[in-house]
Amino acid sequence: MIEITPEQRDLLALCALRAQNKSVDWNLIARTCQSREALDVVLGGDLPEDSTIARRNQPLLREALSFLDDARARVETECEAAEKAGARLVTVLDEDYPPNLRVIPNLPPFLFYLGDLEERDARSAAVVGTRNASEDGLRRAARMARGLVEHDVVVFSGLAKGIDTAAHTATVEAGGRTVAVMGTGIAARIYPAQNKPLASRIRESGGALLSQFWPTSSAATWTFPRRNVVTSGSTMGSIVVEASSTSGAKMQARIAHEHGKHVFLLRSLATKEPWASKMIAERKAVEVSELTDVLELLGNAKRVQQAGQQRLQLALAGL
Repeated sequence: MIEITPEQRDLLALCALRAQNKSVDWNLIARTCQSREALDVVLGGDLPEDSTIARRNQPLLREALSFLDDARARVETECEAAEKAGARLVTVLDEDYPPNLRVIPNLPPFLFYLGDLEERDARSAAVVGTRNASEDGLRRAARMARGLVEHDVVVFSGLAKGIDTAAHTATVEAGGRTVAVMGTGIAARIYPAQNKPLASRIRESGGALLSQFWPTSSAATWTFPRRNVVTSGSTMGSIVVEASSTSGAKMQARIAHEHGKHVFLLRSLATKEPWASKMIAERKAVEVSELTDVLELLGNAKRVQQAGQQRLQLALAGL
């Protein structure tokens, strides 16, 4: 049974608020509502963050609060769907919120998940790439995933066709842990439908499915860019195997750089795609040809965990 505290319910209600067919910016809510005291301030109609986005959202918040009962009803409906799916909830209010995510500015306020979130997820890497992958790309993704497993690195990816599927599958077959960051709600149909068996294998192998969306949310064009943010933010770095200039994996490389995470581009990608060679030339990414290149830079998970705890303590102190 899903357990939700009063504080978590209030946070979700703020996310469900709508006025003028708009919701208050979720990343703003996540940054400002990491304590009971902060929740009360926002529920009172004030946004303590001193930023342009906060000033823009202030009138919307005050108008939307008149529909708070409707928002709470939405929360109950969504939580019932999550419970029926067997999912659990973690929010920015909780100590076990993923530390890698807590340190990025556009963190999600909540995550619904199937399986378990584990401390070892802090030492993780995203293996991503195009849906329309070549056979060489699929092999490279699988080889990279197996190598990460051998060094106890948790493999994140987006459950999409192509490179993502190869990375998840190779990790499961190698006996490692993989986390699928979904572009749909945790209680919605698996997308793409062909990866429903893979999603089951991930859970059965001790991995997890993770979603930043309302549990009943279906796939939409806007959900996948947001998924890239969480896939990047949840890890210490992103490894892009194969991606064209229009691929979502290229977007994730950019996002990972903005997050201050490591961006690893395979040499085969860097020699083929101008956007990749440009990122390397601008020192926004590192060209890699071997797993050791990744491992040397990936770093220590304890530093990430400490940074996450420090960020939470600052929020609790009202700083």
